[in-house]
Amino acid sequence: MRSIVLSAFVGAALVMALPAGPAQAEYPNKPVSFVVPFPPGDLEDVLTRLIAENFQAKYGIAAAVVNKPGGGGGPFPGAVEVAKAPADGSVIGSFVIGVPTVGPLIGIPELKPNPFEPLGIFLTYPFVLATKGDAPYKDIAGLAKHAQSNDVALGHFGAVLIPTKVSFALAKKKGFKWASEAAFDALDCNTLASGDVDVINTTLQLILPCLDKVTVLASITGKRISKTPNAPTVSEIEPTLDISLWNGLFVHKDTPAEVRQKIIVVAKETVLGAKAQKIAADTGAQVYWMDAQASTGQIAKDNASIAAIGKLLGE
Repeated sequence: MRSIVLSAFVGAALVMALPAGPAQAEYPNKPVSFVVPFPPGDLEDVLTRLIAENFQAKYGIAAAVVNKPGGGGGPFPGAVEVAKAPADGSVIGSFVIGVPTVGPLIGIPELKPNPFEPLGIFLTYPFVLATKGDAPYKDIAGLAKHAQSNDVALGHFGAVLIPTKVSFALAKKKGFKWASEAAFDALDCNTLASGDVDVINTTLQLILPCLDKVTVLASITGKRISKTPNAPTVSEIEPTLDISLWNGLFVHKDTPAEVRQKIIVVAKETVLGAKAQKIAADTGAQVYWMDAQASTGQIAKDNASIAAIGKLLGE
């Protein structure tokens, strides 16, 4: 009996003397990339760069934005890169609405089923429908009446984009047709002044230099834009079209909770901070923080809206 006890004691002592396994390094422990699937310079890029800068300052680890153009309506190369990266918070997606809503539907294997979960939505782009200040209509009702007997041409950034689809659906709901529609690389003051089109679907910051010479007919945003408070949202005009173009931060669904929280802390503080809110005030963008749970609900709501719009447009 004494030998059994002695053996057990010696065995336990040996186990305690063994070196412990490698401890899990605390996040972040290697450079972090924020993938923006658009070229540099637009609102999502500028705000994500602020988040990356603050992330680096807070945690002392290199953090940078990586631009991967092609994220508007697919094929989403930036999203694919995030989907294939380790689920350890080293690669974070800064995505528009189309990535989690359209991406899983268009035959991209890495995005079906949707591999992402939101950390939070932080930006609504200030998309508007605008026309020349001397146009014979000042609101959507006037436009609809005018279009019954006159050709009205629409300029947009691409037929697959959410604001463009909303513009098509709004015309159908209000009983008129765009006589023609075309995608442009730039939609600004010159586009309207040149007469290339009659109405443009563009972001407010592109027409700020001539805002006193144009009429904003409606905004494709969740709430009215601060710089054009008299212009109603499309959802005020037609409640079934309550959808807008937003941007949020996403990670792979297998990313640990403690990693997510460290990213969220910086992102929320950044977008609610003075620099980001000044960008909002200067451009008409809506910059805020919608938490993960609310963002998940927003995506579900938007999926339903996109399906309804697609049905309305016969897609």
